[in-house]
Amino acid sequence: MTTTSIAAGQSSALVARTREIDPPARLLDALAPDGFAWLFDGSGFVTAGVAAQVRTGDVDRVLAGIDVDDPVARPGTGAIAVGALPFGGATAGTLAIPASVTGIDADGRAWHTQIGSAPSLATSASPAPTRFSVEGRVSRAEWTSQVRTILDAIASGTLAKAVLAREVVVHADAPFDPRVIVDRLLATQGGCAVFAAGGLVGATPELLVRRRGDRVTSRPMAGTIPRGATDTGDRAAEATLAASVKNGLEHRVVVEAVVDGLRAGGVEVTSVHGPDVARLATVSHLATTITGTVQPASACSALELALRLHPTPAVAGTPRDTALAMLEALEGFDRGRYAGPVGWVDRDGDGEWAVALRCGELEGTTARLIAGAGVVAGSDPDAEWAETQAKLEPMLRVLVQP
Repeated sequence: MTTTSIAAGQSSALVARTREIDPPARLLDALAPDGFAWLFDGSGFVTAGVAAQVRTGDVDRVLAGIDVDDPVARPGTGAIAVGALPFGGATAGTLAIPASVTGIDADGRAWHTQIGSAPSLATSASPAPTRFSVEGRVSRAEWTSQVRTILDAIASGTLAKAVLAREVVVHADAPFDPRVIVDRLLATQGGCAVFAAGGLVGATPELLVRRRGDRVTSRPMAGTIPRGATDTGDRAAEATLAASVKNGLEHRVVVEAVVDGLRAGGVEVTSVHGPDVARLATVSHLATTITGTVQPASACSALELALRLHPTPAVAGTPRDTALAMLEALEGFDRGRYAGPVGWVDRDGDGEWAVALRCGELEGTTARLIAGAGVVAGSDPDAEWAETQAKLEPMLRVLVQP
């Protein structure tokens, strides 16, 4: 089908029809190679085809103009927009209104939404890659110099924190299949939202914002240690993480920024619980759960809230503009959609947006991975390098399987 680009006021020809269905044996079978996936511990949805592409600033108004026939009436049913936005210039990005959406709720109830004519799904699998090479784009010496430049700026009072990132490229002898990578991430990355969005595939632990009616939740993470080989070692390291002045400072500035951003979006923050230690496959993070309430009729949508919060100090730094300018000068590459908002929003303004971390941009036989580490006073270049290695490992595990 032909994908249409539409703006606010031009969506009246679209109709979203949602019906309850029997749960599919395998949800990933309904994911088109170029579709969108949003999956978490057995629930979520996948898409096929695109009914329209919409500029980010027009999304909420376009969704409001779509005719909806939806007796299921749950968050994510009816008319939705999905996608991953660039780290820089997220407000100038575009989202897709999918032609076909198949989902399963946490209670096992399944549904299907049709907005346009979806393409037929490919049934034959391409040969999987078996030979790989991994290319680091930043040397240890370059990384050390970059970290020290940031530390000098912190010592001078110009910065409090900057999140420095580095990129790694995986080359293979056959194209990567996003659906295969999604399946492997689901099997290995518990506690994360697994996503696929037009070639960007990953498993992120960090919830930027979720809105369900009048309830809003965010779970920022900052402060990290690599996981150890034993539970005993992990518990000792996590106790050190929780007591660390450096990591506590790094985490606190993120939480304060998220609370301020939510309040600016009309959210009455009712609870700030944490920090707790979130244990993932290769790292442990400090995490705080922030909840609040809004008046749905007048509140920002989940998308609007996500754009207000992005980029948080967890992926940029503080002060924000100073940190971003320094990172642009030091990193030497475009982050693309790494660390940008990824997720969905529906016609009622409900939705979920996460930070696109632990991810890779797949393009044929190459995969571009990026990982970052927060540099604050007291940071050590070698420790920050080790942190990025631990963050790269989940994607390297699922990509490099000879």
